[in-house]
Amino acid sequence: MFVVPVVLAGGVGSRLWPVSREFFAKPFLPLVDVSFSLLQQTMLRAGSLSLNMADPIVVCHEDHRFLIAQQQQSIGVKNARILLEPKGRNTAPAIALAALEALRCAKDDVIILVLPADHVIRDMAAFEVTINQAVELAKDDALVTFGVQPTRPETGYGYIRSGEHFAVAEFVEKPNLETAQAYLDLGDYLWNSGMFLFRAKAFLDELAVHRDDIYQAVNKAYQQRTEDLDFVRIDATLFAQCPEESIDFAVMEHTKKAKVVPYAGDWSDIGAWDALYDYAGKDADNNVLLGDVMAEGATNCLIRSESRLIAAVGVQDLVIVETADAVLVMDKNNAQNVKKIVQRIKDEGRQEHIYHTTVHRPWGTYQVIDRGEHHQVKRIIVKPRAKLSVQMHHHRAEHWVVVSGTANVLNGERDILLTENESTYIPAGVVHALENFTDLPLEIIEVQSGIYLGEDDIVRFSDRYGR
Repeated sequence: MFVVPVVLAGGVGSRLWPVSREFFAKPFLPLVDVSFSLLQQTMLRAGSLSLNMADPIVVCHEDHRFLIAQQQQSIGVKNARILLEPKGRNTAPAIALAALEALRCAKDDVIILVLPADHVIRDMAAFEVTINQAVELAKDDALVTFGVQPTRPETGYGYIRSGEHFAVAEFVEKPNLETAQAYLDLGDYLWNSGMFLFRAKAFLDELAVHRDDIYQAVNKAYQQRTEDLDFVRIDATLFAQCPEESIDFAVMEHTKKAKVVPYAGDWSDIGAWDALYDYAGKDADNNVLLGDVMAEGATNCLIRSESRLIAAVGVQDLVIVETADAVLVMDKNNAQNVKKIVQRIKDEGRQEHIYHTTVHRPWGTYQVIDRGEHHQVKRIIVKPRAKLSVQMHHHRAEHWVVVSGTANVLNGERDILLTENESTYIPAGVVHALENFTDLPLEIIEVQSGIYLGEDDIVRFSDRYGR
């Protein structure tokens, strides 16, 4: 029987702000490995298992679809199915969508291995032993969850109390510190990892028994799916009617088929900055220093720089994280409260929780260099053989200056070829497009001017990426 990896890539990771944001979230960041994002590490880990593995399925929000496709391609994953959720509905609907897709593609029952995209697992030998144990249980119709052997009294995770023969005795919510210590001392409580393995049909059958409203809503939305490039789009109107619920509350806490397999290797979901500090390698002063950082007399700190020098003198137990548009400074013991800052940013109508100054698009990236009341300056990088949509703006004009490469520009009724140090002006209301038809990146500087400079002032006439 085939095993289909199902990667859930819908999380934002707001406790890792300002690095993790809605349009470039935790799964897509190289937090513990400079070479690969957490998503890429998850897919490589699944692909290395010595089982009869099928092509993976990724479930994500449609805003992340091109970023996920690009990260997959860069590690040689070419045949993944990418399911686009119009709106996040938690893990039960997401896994149900993946189960339906796995059954459709396999044309037979399959086992699905559900993996959140933001976990770190380095002990592959222990991980594979755990997976093999779960597969044997799943062949007998068990719905298997994985419990991580705790190494400390952790208050940020839910727990599973294990019984004999892999039985689930109890699911418990996140405890306080005293209770977490008691769980650790008892020895039969495991961290609830959020990873699962079961036959696709067995899960759908149990979902229909315990939450038929979710099953029916997901099934109706899935049956009205459409395919777009490498993506499977789920009907937005029907999916919006689906209740929002986790797999634990919807199925695992009610089914009599639940089993838990313990995993004793290293594991982390890197849920907050203190977790990254605990997991990362440290210098002689017990600091984690990432990027352009100088520390003198600093101890027990995590300091991360992305765009400039950070100098830290005589401080201890701090997290300092710098990006191009925000700096976080906090006591390491208050890592869970970053979400309160993110909520304040949302409440005040700001954008720092949504975008970085560098924004990824299917054709490349743009970086906001300067912004004023009636002007904005961007550095735009267009990938080889890529093209921006044919579009028009009602409220802004644009000046394009080529820094490097060759630009094929549609400016109204004119087709223009621009090379280094050449430019063009596009008035408001004029249809235009930008294309790089070479094998080298194209870099331009765009100066916008007008009464409104929002990204929603775009009228698209055609777009090769289906936006």
